[in-house]
Amino acid sequence: MHSSKPLLGRPSGRTLGLTLALVSAVAFGGSGTAAKPLIEAGLSPLHVVWLRVTGAAVVLLPLAYRHRDAVLRRPGLLLGFGLLAVAGVQACYFAAISRIPVGVALLIEYLGPPLLLGYVKFVQRKPISRGAAIGAGVAVAGLACVVEVWNGLSFDALGVLFALGAACCQVGYFVLADAGSRGDRPVDPLAISAYGLLIGAVVLTAFTHPWTADWSLLGGNVVMNGHSLPAVIPAAWMVLVATVLAYLTGVIAVKHLSPAVAGVVANLEAVVATVLAWVLLGEHLGVPQTAGGLLVLAGAFAAQASKPAGAAEARAVDAGAAETGAAEAGAGAAEADASAADAAEAGAAGAGVGGRGRG
Repeated sequence: MHSSKPLLGRPSGRTLGLTLALVSAVAFGGSGTAAKPLIEAGLSPLHVVWLRVTGAAVVLLPLAYRHRDAVLRRPGLLLGFGLLAVAGVQACYFAAISRIPVGVALLIEYLGPPLLLGYVKFVQRKPISRGAAIGAGVAVAGLACVVEVWNGLSFDALGVLFALGAACCQVGYFVLADAGSRGDRPVDPLAISAYGLLIGAVVLTAFTHPWTADWSLLGGNVVMNGHSLPAVIPAAWMVLVATVLAYLTGVIAVKHLSPAVAGVVANLEAVVATVLAWVLLGEHLGVPQTAGGLLVLAGAFAAQASKPAGAAEARAVDAGAAETGAAEAGAGAAEADASAADAAEAGAAGAGVGGRGRG
């Protein structure tokens, strides 16, 4: 009876995690679709991202106050997360969607996980699996199809560069999010999100000068795929759903799932964004872009689901060494299997599957 409780608890926890991860992916996927009408109405991409980040930071102020000790424990981590994972990725992404379709921008941004494999391989000098390397190559081939390189980059080149910048900033998100849970002074993921948004809002305020924007536009109407609607609706959706809800459900989902599973579910964000942009914005992609997008998603899936070569084996050996005694051979084997699974999760986190990277 005592041993049956954990077994009964696992399915419900996993179901909750998958549900939250799906909610997070759908919420994140709608950010560009909600932001683009505001940009087309006259707000600059940076002012829109300032609105999104600052609005979310204000909503999460109570959470930041509750975890105020994190400022003294890991100030550098929080600062880096705010600069890269919030301000950098948001600014680059919104600048990209002002010049290229939302779906294309997000698909390019999903080169972040393959780029992170390069960071792990050449900067951290950790081994990666052959499957992960193949996945990165597939994603790059997909990007070539998305931007139609055979036509001399048919999409706006600067927009593509902005999207690649968002992918690079996403690498910073995964690295810092993973670092926050390690060391002798770990930080609650909710605190990282709250303070990251707060720091990002301060940085964006200094660089975007929001007082120069015509915020009276929010009191009027915007056009979405030929239909007029109050501007406050996409603005509120962008802040409350595509940022606050997306961040919080994403980081909580990782607690109930392995990072690898949460990262794979997060890939649905690109699909959601492309479908929403198609339906709500009328951004139709051709066959090469659709095929390239599928390749990018397949490559990102392979890259995130793979573990560094040899990691599981090393952890399993350590577990085997700790489990001594022939009489405990059965228990030792089970413990080694558990350690191998933990190693796969830890390796996947280091390879960029930490949950919600993007805002």
